[in-house]
Amino acid sequence: MEWAVSAYVLLSKGGYAMIPLMACSLISVAVIIERLYTLSKAQVDVSETVRRAEDALYEGDTNRAVEILSSQDSPVTRVLIAGIQTKHLGERGAERAMEEQGTIETRNLTKWLGALDTIITIAPLLGLFGTVTGMISAFHVIASKEGISTPTAITGGVAEALIATATGLAIAIFTLVGYNYLQERIKHIVAEMEARGTAMVNVLADIHERLRHEDKRLSA
Repeated sequence: MEWAVSAYVLLSKGGYAMIPLMACSLISVAVIIERLYTLSKAQVDVSETVRRAEDALYEGDTNRAVEILSSQDSPVTRVLIAGIQTKHLGERGAERAMEEQGTIETRNLTKWLGALDTIITIAPLLGLFGTVTGMISAFHVIASKEGISTPTAITGGVAEALIATATGLAIAIFTLVGYNYLQERIKHIVAEMEARGTAMVNVLADIHERLRHEDKRLSA
């Protein structure tokens, strides 16, 4: 508990700039935790599910393919379902449907990341603001009659300036690391969506080609 008390005392000396800085830190931690939880559910192995769905498509059972994919809810399976449900529009129509669904999924994955980006920029500025107010306070004490006789009052203003700066930088660094990590995980999910979508277009094209050859054979 002593470290918590010491941290509180230290932060309380940072001046008014510490209020928005603490708000930034809470928002940053909350968003990072929430996004990690969301991405952990989204980034799952769907290889076996997709294989079974493709087998169902080759057997001509579209409803079964959709049912199989729906059993493992993820951004990738939702994109593939969009393509399968519009396969009657041809490969191009299915591809457009998957692209549209992919855009929706990407938007959902990147939700709240804008807040982190803002905190990365604004936290050092808030720290700088605290530095300015702290130095103003220190110079104000120096200019007063009691300034020379009360050196602790001067150092209090300097401490406010340094604490605010350090806190702003610490929050920005922490948020930047979390932001970049989340971006990398999102890139992997988006890349898989694109790869699986392309593979599904090829499967649908192959099925259409087989059906066309079968129709030709029967009509011959």
